[in-house]
Amino acid sequence: MAKQKREPKIEKKHFSIKVIIMIVAVIAIGIIVFTLFLHPFINIADESNNTPVTDYGVPTMENINQGKMLAQSHCATCHMLPEPALLDRARWKNVFPQMGLRLGIKEHQGEVYTDAVKAPDIYIPTKPVLTHEQWRDIIDYYMNTAPIQLPVQNRTVEIERKMPFFSLLPAPKSFNGGKVLGCMVRIDSTVKPARIFVANGLKKELYLLTNKFKVMDSVKTAGPVTDILFDQGKTMICIIGRELGATSDKFGTINELTISGAGKMYISTKPVFSGLARPVSVLAADLNNDQLTDYILCEFGNINGELCWMENKGNGSFIKHILRGMPGTISACVDFDRDKNAPDLWVLFAQGEEGIYHFINNGKGGFTQKRVLRFPPAYGSSSFEMVDINHDGFKDIIYTCGDNGDATLVMKPYHGVYVFINDRHGNYLQKYFYPINGCYKAIARDFDGDGNIDIATVSLFTDARQPEEGFVYLKNLGGLNFKPYALPAGTRFERAVTMAEGDINGDGKPDLLIGNAFFNIGPFKKNVSEPLFFVLKN
Repeated sequence: MAKQKREPKIEKKHFSIKVIIMIVAVIAIGIIVFTLFLHPFINIADESNNTPVTDYGVPTMENINQGKMLAQSHCATCHMLPEPALLDRARWKNVFPQMGLRLGIKEHQGEVYTDAVKAPDIYIPTKPVLTHEQWRDIIDYYMNTAPIQLPVQNRTVEIERKMPFFSLLPAPKSFNGGKVLGCMVRIDSTVKPARIFVANGLKKELYLLTNKFKVMDSVKTAGPVTDILFDQGKTMICIIGRELGATSDKFGTINELTISGAGKMYISTKPVFSGLARPVSVLAADLNNDQLTDYILCEFGNINGELCWMENKGNGSFIKHILRGMPGTISACVDFDRDKNAPDLWVLFAQGEEGIYHFINNGKGGFTQKRVLRFPPAYGSSSFEMVDINHDGFKDIIYTCGDNGDATLVMKPYHGVYVFINDRHGNYLQKYFYPINGCYKAIARDFDGDGNIDIATVSLFTDARQPEEGFVYLKNLGGLNFKPYALPAGTRFERAVTMAEGDINGDGKPDLLIGNAFFNIGPFKKNVSEPLFFVLKN
């Protein structure tokens, strides 16, 4: 049977799908900065174009069904198949140029896709894998089945604006500013009393403070610091590159940080590792059981990135082993539970093929990769933790998604914090979800000492109408029944980049250190400033 031709368009209205892509990359906090300039003053869920027609005429059901089949066979080759319901139609228009390029389509119906994605190292097939008619069918499928607007959050338990036992302590006024970006915070409990590290992502500075917030020292860094590692008396810092923003450059480094008895910091002029694609995390472990400390590097990258481990050969020499040569490596943890002499790795990947992977160690530095959880590319995976939340002897997964700094900027009802319970056979089943716009990190601990694991979260891409989402504390009442709390109304705090946990004042209770993100852009924020960081004292 011959394929039915699409019907000619009767109306003379013209709906262009030409858009300007904001930028390619997911965790790039440079994109975050730009987004935050406008975000508080724009209702990004408001759409006026509700006509499910493309530039090419009114599609037939055959066109739409054909597009669905083509999407299933082509769009799922790089990542989990994105269902139309994940985005509204306006956001799908933004995505098409990026999708098209990866299928070898450089222009379509007069729209030049290469203008939308300025990434010289993006992989573009030499020949299109689809005809223009087939690509048009895919567009028709998404544009005619996606919602006009995404549904609102389904929040069954409202957030109560009070802190049950945390008290908010702002940083000293010298850290206040109209633009602040605390891109890395850490509580160092390897010394007594504990001390605090805070990185300023805008000024490219690293600060060392006492547990009473007195500055001990500060140093300029080659770029924003994204992680710090304390391992057997050695301190190492992870520098993402020259800037936080998305880039294909490989200027990232891991440098040793020396701290004198008086608290003076010195950064090694020669990096331990260099030429890295936007590293965001560094971990240490003896992965091959040779009694030498190896290092695991999460290179988030942009178009290119990877997860690798650096095999320590002694005398300062290392051999690089790539575990997964794909961008988006955002977080990892070392797991000694299965074999203390062969630690495994658990890793979260964002950007494109999102998911949590288990890398099983054979004891000699060889790893078998197992995908544990998989998420659609629109989710914006941002963090995970492994903790036995139901006390059955098996670690569960706490997962957050909320990165919204790409071409799909819109409030997404599936952003928030998830709990996946281990069924004791290595399968993880979703048993809890709480919606939080732009959720960026979660820390699961028994904060109030009642024996239940609570969850503290921070969010970056919050809804300006719901500033309480910047920090949400989920108190576990038992049986995965959580009561959400937020900072009291009127608190000048809206969003955060990161968060760390530790006992700052030595009272045995876990405190929280929050890296603030604030930009006084707009007519209502003139002469307003906020601190670079906050402490939530338990």
